[in-house]
Amino acid sequence: MKFTGGGMLCFFWYSFVLVSSAFSAQSFKENEEIQRSQFPDGFLFGASTSSYQVEGAYLEDGKSLSNWDVFCHTPGTIESNENGDVADDHYHRYLEDIELMHSLGMNSYRFSISWARILPDGMLGKTNPSGITFYNKLIDHLLLKGIEPFVTVHHYDMPQVLEQRDGGWLSPLLREEFAHFASICFKSFGDRVKYWITFNEPNLVSEFAYIRGWYPPAHCSPPFGNCSSGNSDTEPLIAMHNILLAHAMAVDTYRRVFWPKQHGFIGIVANAHMYEPLRDDERDRHAVDRALAFNVAWMFDPLVHGDYPSEMRECPGLELPRFSHNEKQLLRGSIDFIGFNHYSTLYVKDCIHSACPLGGDHAIRGFLNTTGYRDGVPIGEPTGMPRFFVVPRGMEKMLDYLKQRYNNKPMFITENGYSSPTPQTELQDWNRIKFHKAYMASVARAIRNGADVRGYFIWSLMDNFEWLSGYTTRFGLYYVDRKTLHRTPKLSAGWFASFLRNSSHNDAKDSVIERIEMKLEKKICREC
Repeated sequence: MKFTGGGMLCFFWYSFVLVSSAFSAQSFKENEEIQRSQFPDGFLFGASTSSYQVEGAYLEDGKSLSNWDVFCHTPGTIESNENGDVADDHYHRYLEDIELMHSLGMNSYRFSISWARILPDGMLGKTNPSGITFYNKLIDHLLLKGIEPFVTVHHYDMPQVLEQRDGGWLSPLLREEFAHFASICFKSFGDRVKYWITFNEPNLVSEFAYIRGWYPPAHCSPPFGNCSSGNSDTEPLIAMHNILLAHAMAVDTYRRVFWPKQHGFIGIVANAHMYEPLRDDERDRHAVDRALAFNVAWMFDPLVHGDYPSEMRECPGLELPRFSHNEKQLLRGSIDFIGFNHYSTLYVKDCIHSACPLGGDHAIRGFLNTTGYRDGVPIGEPTGMPRFFVVPRGMEKMLDYLKQRYNNKPMFITENGYSSPTPQTELQDWNRIKFHKAYMASVARAIRNGADVRGYFIWSLMDNFEWLSGYTTRFGLYYVDRKTLHRTPKLSAGWFASFLRNSSHNDAKDSVIERIEMKLEKKICREC
């Protein structure tokens, strides 16, 4: 049977209703109950996106090529040779997307600003007024709907000219470039933006761009990869060093120049897996400590305490850069909150006393190896991402680790999400609902135990460009048809809406069909 245009939409809609009604409500009720009332007043609940993954309009209105534009147009780098040229067309459809957020009842939205849209040629060029206008409109309309903007200044993408002219994050010149870009954002939007994130996941950028060679500028060396250039043992340390100092310079500017009038909060976001020992022995337990230090504390220790973690300083063969006395002063205390993206937990094996493949025997990886399996058994239910497993206890453990190490500094979970291993169940995404219920319950337990957690953002509002996976991996609450770009709510969207209303959401009937889709059903069926 062939379906086209509106007929295809109707087919999806009626299949959605029929299949979702066949699920057992009883099995849904067996999951751990979680309610919004279990979280503090003023807690931020929202969803996250990033500029390159959703905006599209990659060369419109004065925007220049970004490093990701160039990278994705290189054949063979992205699955199916896909790219973010159009993405979800959020640049043109932002009003529609804000309506989706409002219909869910979200009180915050985390998004990022495209550096190439604001400063196409870096600080040597002029500010692009069209870029400023777009984000002003986005922020203003969010506030009109009662949605707090939670803004990331840099989420992977930068003007390609900064890679070519300056050498990207391997160059100290990028520190001043970023501080200048951030100051333009503070000046242009800070009267309405109260929550700022300087960088998204510098620790993951350091690994994927400079150890593995998977992200631009695709630097690596054996045994981690066979890139045309790079040194996996030294370059990630240089890149992280420059990013941390760029962050500190931007925060210093914000606090001196803008905070007296704007009174906002500023932080940074780490990619934060939790870890458990592969074997019940002292060596693997110490390896867990190193894994956390080489991933999470690598970022946060300098920004809280003023220097790299002792676990890294004491690692044989690791040539960490040194901070000057003035740099330590600039770094120390340069975050108002800790942001982290948490998706899973992995096992850790010590590689000091055991042979390990794939670079686990290198100082840059902390002499350890991570895996999702023990004796062939996964640590948790597998998902659509190879190293993401459903391990809700890891969220509570991560919150406790951060609470203990950083004196319970305010924390925001800036990304947490689920991708299905079976795409045909995307609209009836019961496993995504179970995932978020379990992880939110873990957050609620941590809060009851004293963790100062202030927000939880689902990745993602809608299916988008998932970096190396292109559009084949989906995390969204809304399904995006790649031909029409129409947004269709999944069951998880209805669940999240009922959760945010603090209403009962265990009954399968209390779903997208009743809570959100009444008005969308009429619209879709008019197109049949």
